[in-house]
Amino acid sequence: MADELSDKRALSAASLVIGGVLILLGILFLIGQIFDFAFGFNLGRFTWPFFVIIPGVVVFLSAFFLTPDSGKALAIFGSLVTMTGAILFVQNSTGLWASWAYAWALIFPTSVGLGLLLYSLLRGQADTLRTGTNMALIGAGIFLVGLFFFEGIIGVSGFNFGLSGLCWPVLLIGLGVLVLLLNFLPRRNRA
Repeated sequence: MADELSDKRALSAASLVIGGVLILLGILFLIGQIFDFAFGFNLGRFTWPFFVIIPGVVVFLSAFFLTPDSGKALAIFGSLVTMTGAILFVQNSTGLWASWAYAWALIFPTSVGLGLLLYSLLRGQADTLRTGTNMALIGAGIFLVGLFFFEGIIGVSGFNFGLSGLCWPVLLIGLGVLVLLLNFLPRRNRA
């Protein structure tokens, strides 16, 4: 009886999430139609990545309606899809499509790590927290190295920063963030 009641609550919560997403999509479409009609501005040209981002967020949120093990897998998948949509949004807005040369590191392992990190924080799973943090930091490091190499040295997007341009400050900021994050991680006894 208790399991049946729990299943009904989970189904009701999932219905609320799905209904809310449908309403948000409808509002987004309506705004797009109004802008295109009234102002001649094609909002869809800039917002199409949300067709990837929104399902990713829904999948991630759905992870909390499942058992912890099943939810963890769904959280990882949702974070992968959401990060892919976020990268597509940035690239579509800026036209920097060549950044795929290094942006893949934000999808794996960074988004997997962020998904595990967020899921474990919200579920209170300390064992997964460390794994998620490590994966996110490794992915961010790969991304920064790729950014430095492909943009600062090769210039795949057409920028010519040189070594004295933006790459060194970005690298220093990333290194500083890494040092700060490592400071917050619990230390093992080195005796």
